[in-house]
Amino acid sequence: MKLFTHLAALSLLVVACVSFGHSVALAQQSTIRGFITSDTDGLPLQGVNVILTIESDPDAFIGTVSDDDGFYVFSRLNAGNYTLRASFIGFQTYTDEFRIEESGVTNLSFALEEGDTELDEVLVEVERETGAARVTAGLQTVRAGDLELIPSPDVTSDLVSYLSTMPGVISLGDRGGQVFIRGGEPSHNMVLLDGMNVYQPFHLLGFYSAFSGDVLNKADIYAGGYNSQYSGRLSSVIDVRTRNGNLKEHEKAISLAPFVNTARLEGPLLKDRLSILASVRQSVIDRFASQYVNQELPYKFGDIFGKAFFKLTENNHITFTFLHTYDRGALDNQEASSRDEIRWKNTVMGGRWLLLPKNSPLLATIHFSVSKLDMELGPRSIATRTSNIEDFDAGINITNFVGRTEFNYGGYLRTTKLNAELGGLYQNLARDNSRLPKFGLYLDPNIGIGDNWELRPGFTFLFFDEYGFFPEPRLRAIWRKGIHQVSFASGLYHQELTGLNDRRDATNVFTAWVDSPLEELTRSWHLITGYRIEPSPGLEISVEGYYKWLKDLYIAEWTAFPVLNTDLQLAQGSTKGMDIRFEFRRPNFYGFLTYGLSYVNYQATQESLELWYGTTSLDFRPSHDRRHQINALANVKLGAFDVSARWNLGSGVPFNQVRGFDKYLFLDGPVDVSEDPGEIRVIYDEPFGGELPFYHRLDVSIDRSWDFKGGEFTLQAGVINVYDRTNIFALDVFTLEQTDQLPIIPTLGAKIEF
Repeated sequence: MKLFTHLAALSLLVVACVSFGHSVALAQQSTIRGFITSDTDGLPLQGVNVILTIESDPDAFIGTVSDDDGFYVFSRLNAGNYTLRASFIGFQTYTDEFRIEESGVTNLSFALEEGDTELDEVLVEVERETGAARVTAGLQTVRAGDLELIPSPDVTSDLVSYLSTMPGVISLGDRGGQVFIRGGEPSHNMVLLDGMNVYQPFHLLGFYSAFSGDVLNKADIYAGGYNSQYSGRLSSVIDVRTRNGNLKEHEKAISLAPFVNTARLEGPLLKDRLSILASVRQSVIDRFASQYVNQELPYKFGDIFGKAFFKLTENNHITFTFLHTYDRGALDNQEASSRDEIRWKNTVMGGRWLLLPKNSPLLATIHFSVSKLDMELGPRSIATRTSNIEDFDAGINITNFVGRTEFNYGGYLRTTKLNAELGGLYQNLARDNSRLPKFGLYLDPNIGIGDNWELRPGFTFLFFDEYGFFPEPRLRAIWRKGIHQVSFASGLYHQELTGLNDRRDATNVFTAWVDSPLEELTRSWHLITGYRIEPSPGLEISVEGYYKWLKDLYIAEWTAFPVLNTDLQLAQGSTKGMDIRFEFRRPNFYGFLTYGLSYVNYQATQESLELWYGTTSLDFRPSHDRRHQINALANVKLGAFDVSARWNLGSGVPFNQVRGFDKYLFLDGPVDVSEDPGEIRVIYDEPFGGELPFYHRLDVSIDRSWDFKGGEFTLQAGVINVYDRTNIFALDVFTLEQTDQLPIIPTLGAKIEF
């Protein structure tokens, strides 16, 4: 612990010195900066085109675009008289004239008024941020409006519905709450809510997550090759940012549907200074939908979200975020009295302080958070397996702006506490109060080169008191010219936590979080390259290929039991594939067609394997290896109606076939073989040698909204699984009893906003 403390102190000193050095150097340059908000609700406006012209040369200009916080900046300016113009679709153009002196920082924040004015002729060349084909080296950005295009059984949209349409993203289907991204396990995904870790973000019913469209601002989804500021996961990052509450007026919303009911409240506590946003969702599927689905749906889940936004000054903003989720349900067809239940709770809370130092061209954010997950499995009255994880995270992120270059750097301190108790057939494993302190530093400059290149070389330094020092080089590069874009990403990633789960038990979503058993951490190397073209207005095409090399994975040891074994074995792995996306935009039509091709391979080594299969090494496809995946979406506006249809198809995933059964006796004492019949044991064939049938499903929905004085009323009707396809969720290897995904389900929901 002493080494860790010294390294942390030294690293913080380095960050402070670098920040001070940049501040002194850049303070000699002239800078103008500020925040752009909406005059209607006081919320930040992202994507505003900001143009700066100088009086001495009115034909020349420089431009930028506001970020997620509505922040814009121009640096390295010469003294003179300037004109600033800010334009955004649906808002009136803002114009201001001012003088900049030889050095110093000028703060200019302003609000745009709503209006029908179109963008001016002079526009900043900026990429449209969202869209099915708008992917750059593994990164796709999603906003709340994108979620509303996907048919779902609820009037209120949800992020997971959109995730399931992305090529390379595999889910267990309508049940389970598990998402696999480009070959990674669910425990290999980093999921962040306003910078806070959420360990089990997806609800048991596959249509819902902790991220409702009512509170979502944007989500950056990295299927690989992510930036240096992210560390600690092997496969992907889902970085969710929520919006702030209305600073001007109070708003309320209530939605009712056969699966989930939702209530939302937002508004100012101090007008223009302090606002809140709160949302509550509660499932009703077990009481209502089960009545007409012709099968029991034993699920209870919900979430509570709250956020406070406080504008201390124009240059100091503070937010506090809270999330609590809970899930309870059974994933098999056994009798209620004998089946196991899976239960979990997430509790996440934290704060973020965004500040602009008075005389320094820096943007800094300081954050802290506490995240906790409690998970258990067993009969309702008692838990036979439990897993608890709790972490504290604090850090600072700094951005220096130098012309077209952004110098991003920062550091964080994280301590993780783990506890797992796995009884019965889990060999009574107990890991009590295991703690993992970690310190990280990162450097992530974003460099503009010429008119076409954007280069983002990065480096992350990880310090573990238990494991030592691990460097992680990263690189992202983008070349754009006209209608063409080529992108590339690569990087090394480490993970110190292991999500212990045995995929032979297909209905088991229970995950026990444990620390890495060996000094060598699990690691992966990503390589991504992509090409995107917009051959005509309204048509966009992208192709992306990827490869992930996985080293020192820890998986459950192969045994004759069809349940999780806490003895671990090492495995190596790789995933490779290609995504193809077509996106279509017309005035009253939006659609996309995507295809994903993927190959996932694991190689496990274990001495006892020779007893079963005659070799100490096995190559196999893990249970989430879906070779082919197609998603098609069409959204049409027919007068006042909004009609959406989504069809998806996936090839079969592997499962374990059984050679036969026998009985065995534990010879741990005197045994009377004439009286004791022994226990039934399954004898597996080679791992994941079978393949389930293809999965496919069609969902449709139609919406209609009516405005009334002070609000809006929306009615939605839809059908899930229109042609009643029987898709397999799980197959019991003992009884061959099949548990299916949801059948055809008509839905009707209503939402009122006022």
